[in-house]
Amino acid sequence: MTVIGIVGLPGSGKSEAANVAADMGVPVVTMGDVIRQECRDRGLDPARHHGEVAKALREENGPAAIAERSLPVIEREREDGETVLVDGIRSDVEVDAFRDAFGESFVLVKVDAPFDLRAKRLDLRGRDAGGEDGGESLEDRDERELGFGMGEAMAMADLTIDNTQSLAAFQRKVRTLIRDGPEAVDA
Repeated sequence: MTVIGIVGLPGSGKSEAANVAADMGVPVVTMGDVIRQECRDRGLDPARHHGEVAKALREENGPAAIAERSLPVIEREREDGETVLVDGIRSDVEVDAFRDAFGESFVLVKVDAPFDLRAKRLDLRGRDAGGEDGGESLEDRDERELGFGMGEAMAMADLTIDNTQSLAAFQRKVRTLIRDGPEAVDA
């Protein structure tokens, strides 16, 4: 059983990696879904309040709060398959929580893309409100997520997948990761 954790700045391709996994029949646990649900539970719009609720959950329940809420979901998904992909790790504390829970079965993968490309992708995605629409700018999102410890989490990655080429090239890399393991991605 392998748990693949995905980490990367907004727009880097984490959700696309999750889409590839889902298309391959691999269960995907999206940590952002925990936050979006909490937004709804608090009567807030996830597109506008995602960041503040993520911060509040960590302040109220500790820096590993979102990972801890995700663990039971991951465990349920692991019962039925060889691999589970966890989308949206944001901090070194979360990485530690997953490594403690899954040991050597946990592989952390950083998805990397430059700022301008990430900004373009987020504009095309249109899921989140930007700064001019009452949400956060990409600069503010990067700063917030780096403040959670994402930089440290990215530095802990077992593997980095560069996502600057075509979508098809990125999808091939993710399929190779899932099918053949991390050592096959660079081969």
